[in-house]
Amino acid sequence: MEKNVKNEFPGRLFTVEGIDGSGKSTQLKLLHQWLLNEGYGVFLSAWNSSPLVKNTTKRGKTKQILTPTTFSLIHATDFADRIECEILPPLKAGAIVLADRYIYTAFARDVARGVSFQWVRKLYEFAVMPSIAFYFKVPLNVALDRILSSRAQIKYYEAGMDLGLSSDIKESFKLFQEKILSEYDKIVGEFNLTVIDATLSINDQQKIVRDIVMKKIKELKKFPKPYNYLTHIALKS
Repeated sequence: MEKNVKNEFPGRLFTVEGIDGSGKSTQLKLLHQWLLNEGYGVFLSAWNSSPLVKNTTKRGKTKQILTPTTFSLIHATDFADRIECEILPPLKAGAIVLADRYIYTAFARDVARGVSFQWVRKLYEFAVMPSIAFYFKVPLNVALDRILSSRAQIKYYEAGMDLGLSSDIKESFKLFQEKILSEYDKIVGEFNLTVIDATLSINDQQKIVRDIVMKKIKELKKFPKPYNYLTHIALKS
């Protein structure tokens, strides 16, 4: 990933990765609240959340017409918009950005769908590298139990039904997540992700995450409460 943009901005970028049911989003929310309570300027950015492509993505999923390549390109467009509008401005202003999924999600999911891993990596060369990329590693059976017990319905693309893995949506979901997990195992070493044992208690995981994050933010400025990072960014621009 030498071609990716090194984060030389005053802010810090922390990302979380993991298969569905790994608990990564819960850990990110806890980290977010803790950082706010500590007085830091913090901004959240979520995968597939850009309003630029929201309607296109929704229409494609509803009609089930997204191919692996078009799905990949739509997510890349979403990511590019969020980099410009949600991630770079806070980093330039010296704030902390927390991203729920990052480029590694594309590397795992797109390749699991059959897209060339070289092509996907080149597609995201513009990405700013995170200060720390956390990977919440969990056994597949544990993740599946969490998801299937808490979801009334699994979505078509979420289950990888477009790949023809199985006509049964739960079985397809299991097989698809297994393929994604396999890709994540490759990514961890290649991109030096920080692995967190997602079978530990929520509190134990959070303590580990906070300890790691704190070492990276010691030099960042804290702000009086209540803090509005948008005002700070406006003053800096």
